[in-house]
Amino acid sequence: MARILCAWSPNWAIANWRRRNPSDCPPSPFALIETERGVRRLFAVDRRGAELGLFPGQKATDALALAPDLATAEAEPEADAAALTALVDWCVRFSPAVAADPPDGLFLDIEGVAHLWGGEAELVADFRQRLARNGLFFRCAVADTAGAAWALAHHARGTEILAPPGGQAALLAPLPPAALRLDPEAAAQMERLGLRRLAQILDLPRAPLGRRFGPHALTRLDQALGRVEEALIFRRPPTPWFARLAFFEPISAPEDLQRVTLDVAAKLCARLEQEGRGARRFELGFHRVDGRSIPLTVGLALAGRDPQRIAKLFAPKLETVDPGFGIEVVTISAEAVEPLAGRQVRLDALREAAPEEGLAPLVDRLANRLGEDRVWKARPVESHIPEQSAAPAAPLSPGFGSWDPEAPRPLRLFRRPEPLEAVTALTPDDPPRQFRWRKRTYRVRHAEGPERIGAEWWRKPDIDTVRVDEVRDYYRVEDQDGARFWVYREGLYRAGENARWFLHGVFG
Repeated sequence: MARILCAWSPNWAIANWRRRNPSDCPPSPFALIETERGVRRLFAVDRRGAELGLFPGQKATDALALAPDLATAEAEPEADAAALTALVDWCVRFSPAVAADPPDGLFLDIEGVAHLWGGEAELVADFRQRLARNGLFFRCAVADTAGAAWALAHHARGTEILAPPGGQAALLAPLPPAALRLDPEAAAQMERLGLRRLAQILDLPRAPLGRRFGPHALTRLDQALGRVEEALIFRRPPTPWFARLAFFEPISAPEDLQRVTLDVAAKLCARLEQEGRGARRFELGFHRVDGRSIPLTVGLALAGRDPQRIAKLFAPKLETVDPGFGIEVVTISAEAVEPLAGRQVRLDALREAAPEEGLAPLVDRLANRLGEDRVWKARPVESHIPEQSAAPAAPLSPGFGSWDPEAPRPLRLFRRPEPLEAVTALTPDDPPRQFRWRKRTYRVRHAEGPERIGAEWWRKPDIDTVRVDEVRDYYRVEDQDGARFWVYREGLYRAGENARWFLHGVFG
């Protein structure tokens, strides 16, 4: 069963303005103003302003009439949105799956991670305390669904509400219709009709309710009660494979970073081994005391769960970590998780090395140092065109067939065939006797061929578009020094026309 934490800041815009302008904090009451269709209106008000009867959307002139000492400043919605995105990234220390709920809230999927704090109550308390120390006040609620958590955070009494699993319906009953995230007009219409609590709405027949208030009201009600799924747009893909270490004192020494990397990797790999799984990608996060997170990522050619091996891959990247004033939390998450069966180790010393003990560690080191897109192997593709008969594949992926042994191909195939000059050859079917390539002349001693390769006419939308100049006659030739080349003559032989020759590859 999913567990969703909804965090909502009633004064998000005000708090962020004060954080952006710490030396220019006006006295209370205070409000932010925006211009809407030529009219100056309140965008956000602080607690003192709300107590005086001010509210967002109110005309600025009316607000000043109620509170003559009201201090104002221009609203900055774009800066508030950027701050919310930064907060979503900061929250990865609590959960790998975080989704923004603009303009002033967010959702965290805490299923499978609350035990790292000792329970949901402890996680919520730690979450609110850390934000409060930075001047951000949040109301938090935990429920089985995002809709229920949102309703409790915005409309229930208290700042930390925990709905027991399967028990959110009882807590939703006394809340107003606006708790369903309805359009303001629909919520106001419900209250005018006397439907002031969700308990009254739950007792109504669904058909008349849908006809009166639209299918959107039914969808929101079902989402809150968990009858239908609600898709949240997480900033990063959610994963249950997550581990976390928190420290009583911030750390910053390089040897401490190496040690905690191994410790947190061992913690996650123990879970993977218990479930009989391995992962191909790991993301390590160092969370500094100033709120900044530093992510590091490594990948494996084969799914694995060896913490020593994973820590060694992270080791070269630790040099790029700037601990600032110290790191207080380190997290690690696993992606591309798949079943990984245990392997019986034989007792004889002459056993053949398994891939994870032989080539895989080398591939992992190369891929993480050079880049995953620079370490690959060629796999055969069903095509007669040489430059289209291979494609990149994962370096340790299983075989995809093989090339025709009767038609060997060079180890080094050029991306584009290179033209040859001063080619001497008897026509129409003889190989070249000599040629010049890259300002050097080569004399052919041995030759094999031709191997005729034509256009793949069956892939053409119209057979009339197939041209004779797409035909190639390939030869494997060897020069006087033993170097071997793969050359071809383009097009069919035509009397009176010079043949065009190209070099397509070089044998080892």
